[in-house]
Amino acid sequence: MNYKHLYYFWVVAKAGSLTKACDRLHLAPQTISGQIGTLEAAFDVKLFERIGKGLNLTETGRMVLGYADEIFSLGSKLEETVHQLPPTRPMTLKVGITDVVPKSISYRLLAPVLAMDEPVYLDCREAKLEDLLGELAVHRLDLVLADQPMPTTVDVRGFNHRLGECGITFFAKKDVVAKYKGSFPQALHGEPLLLPSEGTAARVRLLRWLTDQQIHPRIVGEFGDSALMKVFGQAGTGMFFVPSVIETEVASQYHVEMIGRTEEVIEEFFLISVERRITHPAIAAITNTARTQLFQDLRTSEKI
Repeated sequence: MNYKHLYYFWVVAKAGSLTKACDRLHLAPQTISGQIGTLEAAFDVKLFERIGKGLNLTETGRMVLGYADEIFSLGSKLEETVHQLPPTRPMTLKVGITDVVPKSISYRLLAPVLAMDEPVYLDCREAKLEDLLGELAVHRLDLVLADQPMPTTVDVRGFNHRLGECGITFFAKKDVVAKYKGSFPQALHGEPLLLPSEGTAARVRLLRWLTDQQIHPRIVGEFGDSALMKVFGQAGTGMFFVPSVIETEVASQYHVEMIGRTEEVIEEFFLISVERRITHPAIAAITNTARTQLFQDLRTSEKI
């Protein structure tokens, strides 16, 4: 289909007559009639029927007009959008974040990107790891932040870049922490515990560790969203745990109190990208921040 022919048809249909369309297009009637005839031949239909000196749309012509309205309306919006773009557009970084990665960690990893000399526009979306890897495979994402490396069973060309690791810290509502009497971690035995959803790496490691310690807390809820789990913990529903790297801000933000900390259960964080060797400046800023500041600060504080 020739879109120029469709455009001539559209102008005639909107104008209501061939004469008015000629004035608008600055073309001879014979030229426009010939172009519309070519379009009708391509579709093998009649788009207009002549009644006296006027032109009326056929039933098929009305249907084609509806599509033409959408096509040329989108064309106008495209032109308007392009003209409204700033002279220099910022670099766009499309980031996928698995829903179990704490939002404060995501922010601390991504904040340096917005402080770069070259402006960067962040496009962040949150979902399950499998869904995000599918988006990465078709280049709708530049990277994925996750709590585990890309599974070997996933048929996606991607590379794992380990950002760092830390232990975990247990918290509970301040006025109920006193109930957890005894030494940590034995104090967890029989007490209500909130967990991340099944399949998360930290949950698997934690349950294995608790079993080895012969500690059996009472699991009262599981959450796909780490922020929601903290809110339930803040309300006194049960204990919960977070990566130790953010324990100070969690205590302050949610007004909860630490029960104990262990390095025997670790949380790992990965950046998954289609680059084996990172060259994208914004992605390099994320990996540098993780390795030289975020997790490095934790190791330094542990030695003090």
